[in-house]
Amino acid sequence: MKLLDAFKEFLREQENLPERRIPFYIVWTKKYIDFCKTHRATDEKERTKNFLHHLGKTKENWQVTQAHDAIRLYRYFLGHYKDNSKYTKKEECSIEFHREREWEKAITNMRKALRLRRRSFRTEQSYLSWIKSFARFCKKFPADIESDDVRNFLSYIVVENKVAASTQNQAFHALLFLFRHVLDKGDLNDIADTVRARPQPRLPVVFSQEEVRKIFAHLTGVHLLMAQLIYGCGLRLQECLRLRVQDIDFEQGCVVIRSGKGDKDRLTVLPDSLRPGLQAHLQNIRSVYEADRKKGVAGVWLPHALARKYRHAGEAWSWFWLFPAASLSVDPRTGRARRHHIHPSTLQRQFKRALQAAGITKHGSVHCLRHSFATHLLSRGYDIRTIQELLGHSRLETTMIYTHVAGKNILGVASPLDS
Repeated sequence: MKLLDAFKEFLREQENLPERRIPFYIVWTKKYIDFCKTHRATDEKERTKNFLHHLGKTKENWQVTQAHDAIRLYRYFLGHYKDNSKYTKKEECSIEFHREREWEKAITNMRKALRLRRRSFRTEQSYLSWIKSFARFCKKFPADIESDDVRNFLSYIVVENKVAASTQNQAFHALLFLFRHVLDKGDLNDIADTVRARPQPRLPVVFSQEEVRKIFAHLTGVHLLMAQLIYGCGLRLQECLRLRVQDIDFEQGCVVIRSGKGDKDRLTVLPDSLRPGLQAHLQNIRSVYEADRKKGVAGVWLPHALARKYRHAGEAWSWFWLFPAASLSVDPRTGRARRHHIHPSTLQRQFKRALQAAGITKHGSVHCLRHSFATHLLSRGYDIRTIQELLGHSRLETTMIYTHVAGKNILGVASPLDS
């Protein structure tokens, strides 16, 4: 029984294990040892499965779960137990230390899986953040987590943190990716009774054409040009920032959006009024491009495997950012210093100041310019399918939301008060 005495001492050193549970853990472990003596199995997991099944015939579910935890700790203890009396270093023997190491491996594997499937860097950051939060919440080894843990976590962030429906859905998809592509546990099909944040339909904030003019009157330089492109082409902020020189087609009068939301390409209209401003802007950034080439700066980032297929394409003028940053920055994925595009916060700050200076009380953002683009086209009688293509929506229902804010009397309805 020296081994069980040492295991009891090991359990007492675990900070997260209440003292009152230790005697029960010892009882379950002793029963497990006796069971293994009479029920032979070649595989450790098979022995545990058989024991828990045998225990479940006479014990309640919470007792079976407690026994499973005791066996898991006992197996870990055996792997670090030496000379029948000593552990390895306390830091290495700590369950928490070992669990953190396992989660670090899982997070590293998840990062590799995300990059293998070409998820964006922002998606990678948000997904890994949710996995770290989940690991702190469930306090289990990655191999031991089940759909119940996901259900409890999703319910917790809704009830306790009161997150929005979209935030909870993002957390769910991060955990689903972990189950499918890292832990190989399949889908999460049995979480129907999870407390879910119900998405409520929200009307988009739309600026009138007069309000758009007032906002533009308080923007200057490259920030004005970016805001005009977003409104004039119906772009998302990130789509505008990631434009390359080659994406502006003056001859065809269009803008090419590459790898937009959902990794889809599309074409949208290029406003004729922006041609002179864009051509002048291209001359200005040409000097920045040539200065980088003289200094031997690494070429701009290229999507997917283009950097390997065309080794010097990143140094070509056609691939240069349409809105390059003023200074170099370190690429978080490769660690190389290169010129990136303008950070989104620079335009967001300038837009907020312009909104205040224009005296507009609507709670709007840069993205509202995209909403205004769609609404104003719809008010002028353009076909909803055409607007769907310009916006890059997969579903027509997404575009249909603009019919609710597309100007008065779009449905030919007159208020009874007016009569």
